[in-house]
Amino acid sequence: MRIWVDITDASHVVFFAPLVRRLEDAGHTVTITARRFAGADLVLRRYGLGGVLTTGHRGGSLGTRAVGLVNRTAQLLGSASSGRFDVAAGSHASDFVLTAWTLGIPQMTFLDDERLRRGNAVNVRLVDEVAVPEAIPPAALAALGTPPQKLFRYPGFKEEYYLYDFSPDPQALASLGVDRRRVVGVVRPARPARGAGGAPSEDETALGGLVRELAGRRNVTLVLVARDAGQRARFLALGVPGLIAPDGPVLDGASLIAAADFVLGAGGVMAREAAALGTPAYTVSLRPPAAVDAALLTEGRLRRATAADDIGLKKKRDARTAQALPRDPALFVDRLLELARRRPWPEMRTLR
Repeated sequence: MRIWVDITDASHVVFFAPLVRRLEDAGHTVTITARRFAGADLVLRRYGLGGVLTTGHRGGSLGTRAVGLVNRTAQLLGSASSGRFDVAAGSHASDFVLTAWTLGIPQMTFLDDERLRRGNAVNVRLVDEVAVPEAIPPAALAALGTPPQKLFRYPGFKEEYYLYDFSPDPQALASLGVDRRRVVGVVRPARPARGAGGAPSEDETALGGLVRELAGRRNVTLVLVARDAGQRARFLALGVPGLIAPDGPVLDGASLIAAADFVLGAGGVMAREAAALGTPAYTVSLRPPAAVDAALLTEGRLRRATAADDIGLKKKRDARTAQALPRDPALFVDRLLELARRRPWPEMRTLR
């Protein structure tokens, strides 16, 4: 079969890479399109994947975003119209969804609970199948107009699946100049507040207080994985001795998490990666969590931290860090091929 995979963010590369490998090993032809955004092209090269690169992300005003949507949709239409694809998979980007729908390609979209918003209501009506973690209640998706027959609710969460084949780099700490004999924490701040000119969010401010206290403790090293240069500068301005802040993106965050003794942030991807790898994970956020993070808090795989004493400052017993609950990504491969067999002859639609 011919399969189209669309990638709009560097984190999506990590998720789709094991699916692409399994599809190609089974003899299928996979074509990747990728948006020039957040270093996706760099991560593709790191994973040995080639792709057709499209226009970058357009932030800013509604009008600017609309221009970006039109431009990338046109690029995808030009790229995909000659592919005769049997099925497509992506992460719910509107340009991908619209293109696959227009070309009549059966499509599976992967939707996270952190992206459940009113704008998704159009997309879920155009796709053939919506893959979501079981932790997301069906009622939340029904509110967007997703009928039950379109839902594919899978156990666990995406990070568990893409880390199934993961083998950590034993030099992850040494490459950053970190002594592995020390207690090592990875710090992942929340994104800066929207519409505040890059000002720190409440979660970042709370995290800064904990970092100031933790990094000054004996035998503790904190590795900051900042969102941007401004955030990195704000944490370095704390002037604490035990803080390391790499200049530039950390391309192998999973190996860093596997080698660390804890992860501290505001929930999100790195906290879930830590939970998947069995590394203690803490969140400073007091906001209502997304569904997957809420489930991890209930299970004790993610914990809240409001003070330094809430964090266990000790070395992990098992430095090997195996997956806590292995989840084989073949589950998604089988489901994608099944979708293609249900609709074997794509036909181009016209917009009315």
